[in-house]
Amino acid sequence: MNPRLIFIAERYPPDLGGVAASAGRISQALSRIGADVDVIAWTRTLQPGVVAHQDGNPAIYRVGRFREWDTTLPHTMNLIDWLASRHKYDAIWGHYLAPAGFLAAWVGRLKAIPSTVSIRGNDLDRDMFPPGDFARLLWTLRNGGCITAVTQELAGKVTALCGRHDIVCLPNAVDHETFRPLPPDAHLREQLGIRADEAVLGFAGELREKKGQQQLLQALHRVRENRPACLLVIGEVRPSEVAKVMHCIGPGTLEENRVLVTGQLAAPADVNRHLQLCDVYLQPSLWDGMPNALLEAMAAGCGCIGSDAGGIPEIITPGVNGIVVPRWQLHRLGDAVLEWLDADPEHRMKVRRAARDRVLAQFTFEGERRQLQSVIDRMMPSRS
Repeated sequence: MNPRLIFIAERYPPDLGGVAASAGRISQALSRIGADVDVIAWTRTLQPGVVAHQDGNPAIYRVGRFREWDTTLPHTMNLIDWLASRHKYDAIWGHYLAPAGFLAAWVGRLKAIPSTVSIRGNDLDRDMFPPGDFARLLWTLRNGGCITAVTQELAGKVTALCGRHDIVCLPNAVDHETFRPLPPDAHLREQLGIRADEAVLGFAGELREKKGQQQLLQALHRVRENRPACLLVIGEVRPSEVAKVMHCIGPGTLEENRVLVTGQLAAPADVNRHLQLCDVYLQPSLWDGMPNALLEAMAAGCGCIGSDAGGIPEIITPGVNGIVVPRWQLHRLGDAVLEWLDADPEHRMKVRRAARDRVLAQFTFEGERRQLQSVIDRMMPSRS
């Protein structure tokens, strides 16, 4: 009989962002390796307390969030108790340290079933510092049956915090058949309003502070002092960040300042088409885990410049498959872009090929499935 898991995620497709994308990918991968997966995903698209069920494997239970977590979590416990009355669960998985990981560790202890807590990025840093959250953070790390971390950097932080050395590194994976080098689409370039003489600086995702929005805009300004250029945001500007962005770019509209925003692109192939227009892809994160967008850009064959935040140095080897700018030197990001644009074309092509080779070597779906199987075997050794 297949093992049956509850998989709890704070965000889940079609929600945006790396946490949602990885939650969808991992829950589906777990089902493909033989698990029956019931996903519980919180959402603001439903009225608080309302549960919407989508059948399949994984089966998805979307739960309308209340304003406060101290109401949402007990309500979610009621749903878990109801599911447990209908099925015998072999394990529970929390995707993101808090609150999903905390709830998974708690249910695991309460119902005496194995648990896994997946740490994804700034979820660890976010809960380390506010005093009210630290006790729950530490309890989760000590009581989660298996702890996975998306980067070695995060695994080291867990060890430093609670002394555990049994952390499983579970890096992100990329669809390298969808994200691949293609000839640039001249019609798409024209549609976006990119001028013939402009260098295209690329960024994918939500433009916001943690992703280095100020540094991106400053880099664009620096490059435009030397040559025509635009910033192509393959995604959206988070609504709460619009005022900051407008303040940073100064008078005029985004387009007048050569910031071009595509809006949400639902199809990964469309994201790849936009990446092919980029002369350089930028990931100047101030803090991060292992950004999916950077891995996708590398798989697409882009020349990439990233910060040294989180697991980015575990992806980019400076001078080999990209460029790393330390966070305390991100004021020089524009200079790094200019150096890349002025570099020998043969060197740039060599770096771009090495970027894709790096993804093919270490960040594939097959590699992720092997790691997931090892986590299942560790959670439930009697089934391995």
